[in-house]
Amino acid sequence: MTLKFSAARRLLNLLLRLCACSAGVNAQTTAPLTNIAALDVRRYMGTWYEIAKYPNTFQKKCVSGTRADYSLQANGRLSVVNRCLQEVGQLREAIGEARQIGPATSPQLQVRFAPAWLSFIPMVWGNYWVIDLDPGYQVAAVSDPTRQYLWILARSREISPQTYADLSARLEKKGFDLKKVVRMPQPR
Repeated sequence: MTLKFSAARRLLNLLLRLCACSAGVNAQTTAPLTNIAALDVRRYMGTWYEIAKYPNTFQKKCVSGTRADYSLQANGRLSVVNRCLQEVGQLREAIGEARQIGPATSPQLQVRFAPAWLSFIPMVWGNYWVIDLDPGYQVAAVSDPTRQYLWILARSREISPQTYADLSARLEKKGFDLKKVVRMPQPR
């Protein structure tokens, strides 16, 4: 049984790499994605506005005002509430949960938006790695190990052009295709 599971896991990893290649990962990048050294989860809590992202299927109806609100739960996990405005002006909301993978300072989390009764299934959890974060916890970049997803987040609705350029340069060095990044308007 373990051998079959191991072979299945290798096949899944291969498929994820192939998908990542077609999802905008810089083909020249073979180095594994690195995340920040440590994350203070309590400081990370609160509201983060989406400044830019790689387009993805689960946010395709979001046209502006995307934000995420994180709060600690009594069980040590995080409550995640994502909101955005759709083209028709309707507010869309997704409620989920996140869990830290590894030690208390790990910047690797997993998020699920599936019902809690499905949380025992590994496939409902998506990787959420904090790969860039300023010392003041004001601007962050989040991805997954395959580089299929990318979000640039900030505590404010806008960041300076210099901050965005500096972060973009660091993301490019990490193997992200900046031509795929789209800005997200944040109405006042």
